[in-house]
Amino acid sequence: MAAMSQAPERRDEVDEIVAAWRRERPDLQVEVMQVLSRVSRIASRHATTRDAAFAGHGLGAFEFDVLAALRRSGKPYQLTPGELSRSTHVTSGTMTHRIARLVERELVRRDHHPSDGRAAIVSLTATGLAVVDAALSDLLLSEERLLADIPGRDRAQLATLLRAMLLSVADEQEPSV
Repeated sequence: MAAMSQAPERRDEVDEIVAAWRRERPDLQVEVMQVLSRVSRIASRHATTRDAAFAGHGLGAFEFDVLAALRRSGKPYQLTPGELSRSTHVTSGTMTHRIARLVERELVRRDHHPSDGRAAIVSLTATGLAVVDAALSDLLLSEERLLADIPGRDRAQLATLLRAMLLSVADEQEPSV
């Protein structure tokens, strides 16, 4: 892969941390911190950005995640609780609580599964569809601002590198649902 575009060299807080550890512990290879400490800090800032985008629509992040899973499923925007659990990486007990809260807010409906009387099916309501679409639009605008200083070609390369990292981590630890 070609090197990412060179911007003027600016130092950030991670540069200072790594320099201090190099000075204090020259026996350790602290270079890994250059990547993972930045990923951690970016994730924290992104969580704040996500929360703000969702709060503007009366949603918490977990509520958006459930609504978004339903929305991504395509018409008729229905999934079983088990499918929602797998999609959002939470336990079935946690999903039951989340669905109940969203039903109470009239953002989803929980009905008996048409082909399995023991199962349920969760569907987006018209209100839920409108809310998740509006929240997604605001989220994408916020995310675009976070990436504004990174040119498109570099974004694509960064996405490729992060995908490889995520797949590597996912291969090491499968989430238990």
